[in-house]
Amino acid sequence: MKIIITPLDLKEYLKTNRKTIGFVPTMGALHEGHISLIKEARKNNELVVVSIFVNPTQFLEGEDLSTYPRKDDADKKICELSGVDILFFPHADDIYGKDEVSVLSPNVRGYILEGYSRPGHFNGVLTVVNKLLNIVNPTNAYFGKKDAQQLNLISLMVKQLFMNVNIIAMDTMRESDGLAMSSRNAYLSKEERIEALKISSSLQVAFGMVNRGLTDTKVIESKMRETLHTLEVFYVAIVNRDFEQIQTIEIGNTIVLVEVKVGTTRLLDNIWL
Repeated sequence: MKIIITPLDLKEYLKTNRKTIGFVPTMGALHEGHISLIKEARKNNELVVVSIFVNPTQFLEGEDLSTYPRKDDADKKICELSGVDILFFPHADDIYGKDEVSVLSPNVRGYILEGYSRPGHFNGVLTVVNKLLNIVNPTNAYFGKKDAQQLNLISLMVKQLFMNVNIIAMDTMRESDGLAMSSRNAYLSKEERIEALKISSSLQVAFGMVNRGLTDTKVIESKMRETLHTLEVFYVAIVNRDFEQIQTIEIGNTIVLVEVKVGTTRLLDNIWL
């Protein structure tokens, strides 16, 4: 596995590449969810590139940029064991300069749900993903469905900017108790982790109701909030794949989303129906 630090070095290294590239952008603190993306990239591409970069522009003032989990040595070992060919490990000064050009998220889709509670967050996400895709120029780029709104906006950016990359969406990986895997789970105390299980429980409530033929989204959202009532809820939402609010479940075109705070930790999860 080759470790490359600067964008120019990586671009130079890949300049004559004629192989298909699978790219997995991450913020590190890798877990089984990330490994599933890497394995899929390994299976379907000749060259696998993983980036580890804790992107400062997607953190709002007062958020956890300085304390975000960092496990550099463990991450390098995980990448090596997972068959990664190139690990891109840039510094912030390598990615950002002065008087930056930035990508702005859409006025509607970028400022609802997580974008409402974290205004400007998706500007930072789209800007850095745009940069990373331009640096690596991958054939396929892999993202998890857990960050469904992020995935939707990245796909929209790629489509609207006519970028030559396939965005591959991968299912959420879960712990044995149902908790969606996330680097931020490391923040949770033992008691908080038990409380966090109400997130996946609320989604199972929604799934069960739909399975029984109930399709009224307001009724489903209300029942989900009952399950989450001890937590600080940022939103419970049921939308179509274009992130438009819907009144009735549309099988094959619906996402049920939750974002809450458990202790001081912001967690999100969803199911696709």
